[in-house]
Amino acid sequence: MSNQFSGVGNIGQAPVLRTVKVAGENRPVADLRVFFDRSIPLEDGTYEDGGGFWLTVSAWGHRAESAVKLLSKGMRIHVTGGLRLDNWENEGGEARTELRLTADHISIDPICLDSVQVRKRNGQSAENTGNAQADIDRSNAVLPANNSQNTESYKSSVE
Repeated sequence: MSNQFSGVGNIGQAPVLRTVKVAGENRPVADLRVFFDRSIPLEDGTYEDGGGFWLTVSAWGHRAESAVKLLSKGMRIHVTGGLRLDNWENEGGEARTELRLTADHISIDPICLDSVQVRKRNGQSAENTGNAQADIDRSNAVLPANNSQNTESYKSSVE
């Protein structure tokens, strides 16, 4: 039985960064609450709410640090990772259980972005290769989303 999960949802609260000691070393972990909804398409082209559920999503290491810097409440994200069941006792001594998701990948839905700034990778030049994704990865420019006029001026400035 697989514990892998993949879902799209909205962030309900901004990620919170904390440090956890694992095998004697401190590791950053970011926790965020995500509501995974289920929209049902109707014949008239609209959607009906099919319900949903909340999960606490944990991101570790560099992914945790990036999540805290880049993600905010209300963003639509796609998350894949492994599900786990956490058990603990609360302050009153009651046993508690929560299903949680450890994120392997987090992607932001472009519909909620106004612009994107991509940093250069270490050791790469900013040359134009003809490959649009590689050109964007190698540039350090801001690309406004959903604006073809600005996209054209961006392409010209990279070439």
